[in-house]
Formats: sequence, structure tokens, C-alpha cells
Amino acid sequence: MEIIKPKLLQKGDTIGILAVSGDLRNKENLERAVKFFENSGYKVKLSENANYKCRYMAGSDEDRVEALHKMFYDKSINAIIAMRGGYGTLRIIDKIDYDLIRNNPKIFCGYSDITILNAMFLKRAGLMTFSGAMVNDFGCENPCEYTVNKFFETVQEGKFNYDGTFWGGNLASLVSLCGQDFIPDFKFDFFVEDLGEPVYKIDKMMTQLINIKKFRENIKSIYLGEFLDIDNQEWFEEVFREISQKLNIPLSKDFPVSHSAKKITVPYGLKIENKHIG
Repeated sequence: MEIIKPKLLQKGDTIGILAVSGDLRNKENLERAVKFFENSGYKVKLSENANYKCRYMAGSDEDRVEALHKMFYDKSINAIIAMRGGYGTLRIIDKIDYDLIRNNPKIFCGYSDITILNAMFLKRAGLMTFSGAMVNDFGCENPCEYTVNKFFETVQEGKFNYDGTFWGGNLASLVSLCGQDFIPDFKFDFFVEDLGEPVYKIDKMMTQLINIKKFRENIKSIYLGEFLDIDNQEWFEEVFREISQKLNIPLSKDFPVSHSAKKITVPYGLKIENKHIG
């Protein structure tokens, strides 16, 4: 499948803020994010379900799928940023109209639970997305300047400081897709991060991926992001050194993807050459 590259963001464009996963936890952060984008020269549209709540999610599965479809169908929206991660996207992957996504390509950005949509949009619609900043990164009381700058540098200027074809994201979210057809059919550089997982579970999840033949055949390197709140740093490093040696692929540390405030925005699934989204 040909990879579809969305148009880069321009001043005056409309940014859609999409509630497709967890429910709104901080209304002030959302309001600040809207003001930030408007003050930066963009128009903003919120999904209708932004304030919905169904247990720990931003409305029912039907609410969230409808919101996603509307944002992709809306011709006035140029980019979509996830309101937050949390949990919920796995529940809707069989309800998404991937033809609609394919026929209405636009910037789509998020991380954590949104990794599931990054992977499925690439696999089922051929859409290159972005793994990176979400609403809280722009709307918290003290946004990280590095994170904000890297977001606009990537989605507006098309600049990225690495060459390769990047695929991956949040490890726990990716592993939740096991049983689906979600691994790319091309060679990729695997970037990965997570939060609050003990080393044995990280080992277990990586082993789940490695046990998939297509993953083993197509992974060509590992870019190790930040794993927050792990229980044993020495064991953690041993696990990834062992994987690198077993698969005979290079391992790069300190790739700046994370659940912390400081992160880059990664082009998802497109080959990057000369550090630019060509």
C-alpha cells in the first residue's frame, strides 16, 4: 500500500482537538490549549464529545467513532490532535471507516493510547501520522518549549532530526494489538517508550512482538525512548541489549519520546531522508 503523506500545517489552518480515548481530566488545560493555538494563528474545533464521560472514556464507543469520522470528513479541518490518551481506542478499531481516513488525509497526532490509531491508520488506510504532542503538552501551566517547538518544526516545517522509517510508540498499546494485522509490510526503525511497567513485563511485551514473524523480519533497528518508573535500570538495559544481539540489529538509546513533558513529534511510517519529510 502506498503511504499517504498529509499536507503540512500552515498558519491560519484549523486544528481539530479530538476526544477519542480517555475522558477529560483537566478542563483548564483544554481551554489553555485552545487559546494557545488561537494565539499562535490557528483556528480550533473541538469534537462534540470533548466533555462526554462513559466510565474512564470520552463517551461511548459510538460517540468517539462518530467524533473521529466527523473530524476526518470535515474539509475545514487541516490537522487533528488527540485530546489525551488513557484508554479507549482499542475498543473502536473494528468500527472505524478506514476508507474515509484514506480519502481524507490530514495531520493526525498523539501518543500513549493513540499509538493504536497511529498503527492502524498506517496499516489499514496507508496514512502517515505523527506520534507526539497532545493537548496537555500545549495547555499545561508551563508547556515544555522543546516539545512545542519540535511539534511545529515537524508538522509545519517538515523537519525531523533523524533519518529512517519510524514505527512503534507506546509498548503496552502496541502489544494490545497482538492478534490483529498491525505490523508494517516494510522494514522499519522501531521506537518505543512506556510508563510504570516493571522490567519483567517490558521483557514479556517485547517477547510478544518478537514472536511475530513479520516483526522479526522487518525490524531493522531499535530507538529506545524513555521508560518511566521502572523497577530495575540494570535489568532493563540488559533486556534491550539481549534483544539487539538476538536480532542482530543496532540499538540507540535516549531517543526523545516519552510520557514526560519533553518529547519530539515522530513521523510515523514514512521514510525520512536528509532529516526532512520530503
